[in-house]
Amino acid sequence: MSIGHTLLGLLESGPRHGYDLKRAFDEKFGHDRPLHYGQVYSTMSRLLKNGLVEVDGIEAGGGPERKRYAITEAGVTDVARWLATPEKPEPYLQSTLYTKVVLALLTGRGAAELLDTQRSEHLRMMRVLTERKRRGDLADKLVCDHALFHLEADLRWLELAAARLDALAREVTA
Repeated sequence: MSIGHTLLGLLESGPRHGYDLKRAFDEKFGHDRPLHYGQVYSTMSRLLKNGLVEVDGIEAGGGPERKRYAITEAGVTDVARWLATPEKPEPYLQSTLYTKVVLALLTGRGAAELLDTQRSEHLRMMRVLTERKRRGDLADKLVCDHALFHLEADLRWLELAAARLDALAREVTA
């Protein structure tokens, strides 16, 4: 996810302070990985330097000055371009899991056990996500569905790898 583009998109509804941007980001996108304040302010500094935001006001308070940021026309154009650009599909052609299976075979360790353990972990995570989806709002449901579909694809691969394990062992150890 592009944090800069996400913060720019949040600014399209109106000027905000860094604290407000962090809170909005965490509420909408950061359930599993909230932003650190330092990340917000370093990103805003970069966006300011690149002319994508401007300081709309500065307020003095009990602590440090609070800057209120506003998106510029260049920022709006940048977000529009980013939203219109499709994401590159991630084919996972060299996944860590595949590497572990091959290394287990090469080193005489239990590749079948590795696959079973991974299957159990995937199923555990699917239960967690299904429960979160059950209790969540529509945004949570969509995020969880995305993750669940990927986990289902991984499970299909785990089954296929287990079925081909003997043939794979002969091929990689030859």
